[in-house]
Amino acid sequence: MSPESIAKFNKLNEIAESYEALLFDVDGTLADNISAHKAAYVAAAAEYDVSLDDSLIDETAGWPTVAVAKEIGVRYHKTFDVQEFSTRKSAIFIERFIQETQPIDYVVEHLKFQIGKKRIAAVSGGSRSTLNITLTVLDVLDKLETLVCAGDTAHGKPSPEPFLLAAERLQIDPSKCLVYEDGVPGVQGALAAGMGAVRIDQI
Repeated sequence: MSPESIAKFNKLNEIAESYEALLFDVDGTLADNISAHKAAYVAAAAEYDVSLDDSLIDETAGWPTVAVAKEIGVRYHKTFDVQEFSTRKSAIFIERFIQETQPIDYVVEHLKFQIGKKRIAAVSGGSRSTLNITLTVLDVLDKLETLVCAGDTAHGKPSPEPFLLAAERLQIDPSKCLVYEDGVPGVQGALAAGMGAVRIDQI
């Protein structure tokens, strides 16, 4: 790791000290793959005759893919099957981009460092099939005690539901959970769940 990454790694360890469980977002938090996800959304949208401005993906960071698809339909006044769009976007991402996934080194190393010290989970708006591949590429899938993803709760981020489900599965009080995120919706959900939150892109 670079000196900057080592400093961030140390900072995360310091922040985590008083918590019992650590809940990690995946895309943009553990995985340096937001540009790849944006490209997959743009490619999928093009198949529906939508010229997508990918800043919408920053705005909806952490949302389930079907919710982003619905928002695209609203913004661009298009009617399409959001589940079909979501499936296509995921397929494009897996076919063209997923094997190139790189870790956000100071976050992944922090997760590995905390194994055995803290309870570890991931909470993401992505599909389980895509997340399983991403987390395998990052070599952290087998380090997680549970994975909460799209469809596991009635509402995704910014709802607190996915975070509360992770805490329930770990049998840890929400106030003892720290959430790692790279976007506003995830932080909103974590705080609504009564958890601590850290923006890994702002430390």
